[in-house]
Amino acid sequence: MKALILNSGIGKRMGALTQDKPKCMVEVQPSITVLYLQLTHLENEGIKDVVITTGPYSKLLESYARENFPDLNFTFVKNDVYKDTNYIYSIALAEDVLRDDDILLIHGDLVFEPTVLRDIIKAEDSSIVVDTTLPLPQKDFKAVIKDGKVAAVGIEFFDDAVAAQPLYKLKKEDWAVWLDAIVDFCNRGDRSVYAENALNTVTDKTNIYPLDVKGRVCAEIDNPEDLENCRKVSGKLLGDKDKKSVYIVMSTDIIHNGHIKIISNAAELGELTVGVMTDEAVSQYKRFPLVPFEERMKIINNIKGVSKVVKQDSIDYTENLLKYKPDIVVHGDDWKTGPQQNIRQKVIDTLVSYGGKLVEFPYTNDATTEALEQNSRKVLAMPERRRARLKKLLELKKPISVLEAHNGLTGLIAENTKVERDGAIRQFDAMWISSLCDSTAKGKPDIELVDSTSRLRTIDDIMEVTTKPIIIDGDTGGLTEHFQFFVKTLERIGVSAIIIEDKTGLKKNSLFGNEVAQTQDSIENFCDKIKAGKAGLMTKDFMIIARIESLILEQGMDDAIERARAYVDAGADGIMIHSRKKSPDEIFEFCRIFRSENKDTPLVVVPTTFNMVTEEEFAEHGVNIVIYANQLIRSAFPAMQKTAETILANSRCMEADSECCMPISEILTLIPDAD
Repeated sequence: MKALILNSGIGKRMGALTQDKPKCMVEVQPSITVLYLQLTHLENEGIKDVVITTGPYSKLLESYARENFPDLNFTFVKNDVYKDTNYIYSIALAEDVLRDDDILLIHGDLVFEPTVLRDIIKAEDSSIVVDTTLPLPQKDFKAVIKDGKVAAVGIEFFDDAVAAQPLYKLKKEDWAVWLDAIVDFCNRGDRSVYAENALNTVTDKTNIYPLDVKGRVCAEIDNPEDLENCRKVSGKLLGDKDKKSVYIVMSTDIIHNGHIKIISNAAELGELTVGVMTDEAVSQYKRFPLVPFEERMKIINNIKGVSKVVKQDSIDYTENLLKYKPDIVVHGDDWKTGPQQNIRQKVIDTLVSYGGKLVEFPYTNDATTEALEQNSRKVLAMPERRRARLKKLLELKKPISVLEAHNGLTGLIAENTKVERDGAIRQFDAMWISSLCDSTAKGKPDIELVDSTSRLRTIDDIMEVTTKPIIIDGDTGGLTEHFQFFVKTLERIGVSAIIIEDKTGLKKNSLFGNEVAQTQDSIENFCDKIKAGKAGLMTKDFMIIARIESLILEQGMDDAIERARAYVDAGADGIMIHSRKKSPDEIFEFCRIFRSENKDTPLVVVPTTFNMVTEEEFAEHGVNIVIYANQLIRSAFPAMQKTAETILANSRCMEADSECCMPISEILTLIPDAD
């Protein structure tokens, strides 16, 4: 949204007050000008882009605005023929910078309470300020209201009219209609009329509604008498300087009584700003939001007590606290323990640095809120919701962190494990169901011996207790004809992606490399398999990712790149590049070459051997998905073996219970209750 402030007039009726400055620089209080008030209120509401039309004293006005408001983005448009034209012509001159945006249109001599601006910004529809408590003025603007909408604006109307002020919020579609009419008027020489004359010719094509301020201050300063009246109510124009600024962060997408209660409590402490966390920030430490960020902004902005909403990009408050410097930060007391306690301490330290304080209210955790959260998780677990989430995550963050799961319990570990690191809460984004781990958990060799029915049963076990996206290890994909049916089944049940490797014959684990006989499929055959799989899909959500074995089989980088190009052309939604070397050099080289010609196709790595590389380093090399493919089952075996040996060595389980095992009560808390 842009603000357009009209300041190209002379202001003759102000007399000596405007002999050496524009009317907008008349002082309402010492050092507080009309323009200062307007720009302060705009900045407080998060409006950064401001277009100002100028006439006389343009250089003075420009330097004043830029010096006092260095964080605003100004565009100045000078009307050199201000003596012979009205502001309709100034608007036409600014046409190029006013297209394709919502607009706040403000006359330069208008003063108003901060709440008036806030309410018109919050309005869902295009609006103009009116005041039904005032008598109809004789020579000032009035708005004609018919069927609840504005039918005309001008000084000449009295029937079906209410007192109005030139403060508009115009959605871009309505503004485009009015702006076209303004330009048409000016092109035919009608440059000395009000811009509202043009509006009145197109109100049948716009949807502008009255916003009734009901006695709050919103008035033009046309003469010294108006200025004196405004000085009498300058406290309202300035806002309450003693009122504390309050900041609270919300990541929720389901508003319940606990949220309303804490917002109400926070609003009682002062002027409340809510930092709404982005989808990316929320998904890094909580479940994926059901309601997108922009919609959550609108919902929270319309809650009683909320004065302003701003974006927060991280669970770390520091950036926004230093930017807005609230007097008070409000939070529930639930973050005193657990993963967020370090975040809490960082908030306290930041507040201390400039004199702010933290206020904590009891956290609401009753049966209703728990039921709402459980219902949300049910929605996230629905096949269509779960399936589509991987692609959404790829848009939000890089890289996506994926942990293997081979049964319901390991699925719960992948779903719920969280740690705090560097001011952020980290969790896994998705789960990998590996044929190696699935086979090993069943005590069978990793040679595609476990059939699709058994593998689907494992998937079902994990899906029953989790909500996160699932990527399936599809081995070679089997016969092309079978593969097409298998991906249709996976798509239907809510799996997000399958990764298939370009080998044929009896499957051998890639980490054996050329130590065992392995045959790489031809490019043509593997492309046909990808195409067949894509042809069988019903949605755009499911991903088929091609795994390239060229580096494993020592076929060289050129072969790997050639295959990557061909597989993408065949329709692959991603490329997994694999290596069994401990150094990541050849993986990074592949990424460099591939990314030089393909910026968009997701890249996947499985750092089983080159395990010293961090996710941040992978992201720098263009990697989108990092899969930890077998760590849970590899850690489970030695732990369970040690437990068994301890029981045998002592002929009892006391030592195993104390040295190797978690309490049964803790493991039971991992298992969700039946609904």
